[in-house]
Amino acid sequence: MSYPSSRALRRSPDAGTSASSRFVRDEVCIQPATEDGQLSEIQELAHAIWREHYPGIISPEQIEYMLQAGYNLDALRRDLTQEQIRYDRALIDGTLVGFSAYGPDSDAGALMLHKLYVDTAQRGRGCARKLVEATSEYARTHSFDRIVLRVNKGNHIAIAAYERLGFTKRGPIVSDIGGGFCMDDYLMQLDL
Repeated sequence: MSYPSSRALRRSPDAGTSASSRFVRDEVCIQPATEDGQLSEIQELAHAIWREHYPGIISPEQIEYMLQAGYNLDALRRDLTQEQIRYDRALIDGTLVGFSAYGPDSDAGALMLHKLYVDTAQRGRGCARKLVEATSEYARTHSFDRIVLRVNKGNHIAIAAYERLGFTKRGPIVSDIGGGFCMDDYLMQLDL
């Protein structure tokens, strides 16, 4: 099932204000990931985003540790088949530009948004909003009353983006993830 989006309109750089102004239309399409080829694309995009975005927030060693733990193909397959985690892909013109992953949380009534990433070059085009809208639609139709997520306390760009999408901070949460590393996060929530 895909979630067609409304068309995002942007003025082209040479557009003026006259009636002859040109608009560029980008349609963000959200589709579930259901096969290995799609999981491989998610893995590749995740590795690129993490290695570009997280230096300065967490150590290079922790980046590689978390990529190996959470983004190897066996882990992605296990998420889909055993962990009841759904992966959605954000596509523009058939090209993967972002993804999300979500599933039931131990907190009754909450859907956990485990992952939400958008290619740096595609940010500001509504991809994250469309992914959250698809997650919210899924949550409502499956009787969840809120979406929760964890975000690194030093990830100011993501925190601001989540706040623009309606999430609020619930409090800090620190977890030992093995390998001598911990996650020092905020728990955020979106009430539906």
